[in-house]
Amino acid sequence: SSLVGITLGPFEYEIDQFWTMAYAAGLGDSNPRYLDSLKSGHLIAHPVFPVCLALRAMGPMDQLMFDAGLTHEESIRRVHATQDMILHRSIRPPEKVLVSTTLALMERRKPGTYLVTRYDIKDSAGAPIATLNWGRIFRGVVMNGPDRVAEIASAPKVHAHVEEHGVRGSFPIRIAETTAIVYTACARPGNPVNFHTDTVEAQRSGLPAPILMGVATLGMSVSKIVEAEADGDPARVSRVYGRFSAMILMPSEV
Repeated sequence: SSLVGITLGPFEYEIDQFWTMAYAAGLGDSNPRYLDSLKSGHLIAHPVFPVCLALRAMGPMDQLMFDAGLTHEESIRRVHATQDMILHRSIRPPEKVLVSTTLALMERRKPGTYLVTRYDIKDSAGAPIATLNWGRIFRGVVMNGPDRVAEIASAPKVHAHVEEHGVRGSFPIRIAETTAIVYTACARPGNPVNFHTDTVEAQRSGLPAPILMGVATLGMSVSKIVEAEADGDPARVSRVYGRFSAMILMPSEV
């Protein structure tokens, strides 16, 4: 846990129109603001698209943990637990962005070690685009040292809001057997073969079969919310927060 507070980067990435278009298509979202530059005037990226940049910057932080003693077998037992995205503005391709990654929190949980990595995404002039707090649980992995936390945004009081106001809407999302593979190809991460896409890797991770990645579930959910609550305008989304409490096998319906 002494690694908490370490920052790597910034790493520079170029975002082209086809990347953001493919991402929306990978979610099954045909909103013209993502796909039709003639109709929409200027394409913007899906609100959850910044996770693609975080996935690119995740590798160097993972290597830091390997150097500190994390084994490959321990690494593949990690699952996505929480996601908090603060969106300062929409991404409008083509853009060049800078991504810094900070190990923001490590603490013991009943299933293993809970770890939050913060990704600060800025434009080439240094203005903020998005801040992501990405929480993962390393199942059965023991942390050395005390619980530690660096600077991190407080999570919204989602459950208190639901208890007070009730559930606002419910939307079915059909998950095809190929969803994780299509999503991965469109998101362009650095490691496309993993327990989300490959049966051997899934079994090595202790899973019965590949499971859908949490960010894919999140992206599809946000698509439904933009359509139902924001008049189809993704630029109105300023924050996305969620917890992942169950694994999603494919095919299924959420």
